[in-house]
Amino acid sequence: MIETIVLDMGETLVRDDRYWAAWADWIGVPRHTLAALVGAVVTQGGDPADALRMLKPGMDVREAHLAREASGRGEHLDETDLYDDVRPALGGLRGLGIRVVVAGNQTARAGELLRGLDLPADLVATSDEWGVDKPQPGFYAKVLEASGSAPHETVYVGDHPVNDLFPAKAAGLRVAHLRRGPWGHWWADDPKVVAAADWRIDSLTQLTAIVSEEASGSSAPARPALRSVTASD
Repeated sequence: MIETIVLDMGETLVRDDRYWAAWADWIGVPRHTLAALVGAVVTQGGDPADALRMLKPGMDVREAHLAREASGRGEHLDETDLYDDVRPALGGLRGLGIRVVVAGNQTARAGELLRGLDLPADLVATSDEWGVDKPQPGFYAKVLEASGSAPHETVYVGDHPVNDLFPAKAAGLRVAHLRRGPWGHWWADDPKVVAAADWRIDSLTQLTAIVSEEASGSSAPARPALRSVTASD
């Protein structure tokens, strides 16, 4: 039985296009250059911010972030940054009586902006606000606290294996790997991802079907459920 679904933010609910484009403009490099470097760094297991340091050696990313905010060119989120399936999916889950939590590696400002969009969610929280980042176990302890449900009754949804899938699974949660954004597509068929994921989905709207199947007792056992759920399911 699923009681709570917790969703990652970046490239799960929110497109990262604006975020990295703003950084490229700030440091004065072509947007494609930074985007390509971020992809290269992450697929090698690095921190996305390392791409900024490659372009600006010695750069203090936190100080640069504060400077952007002070200049009026800081973080921004609006409705156009959300993926099209976000509101239908979250609203559908709430309609089924599911507790919906949004929790990801973001700044306090990002949390404020996302809450300002009035999503159909019971809680929106960020790593900055919690004082602990993914993939640290402490983050997932906070997730379970926010869930209010047992680990096996909680599903974490995200695109990144190292930050989302593996640590959530280690904390006892069930997990849905979302084939979205560069990381979700890059690792979609990785054997370790396939082995760890309870569900593999292409759209957030598929979550309502998963919840309904669980409630009716018609879903397959955890291991066979590793099949990829298609958009038509």
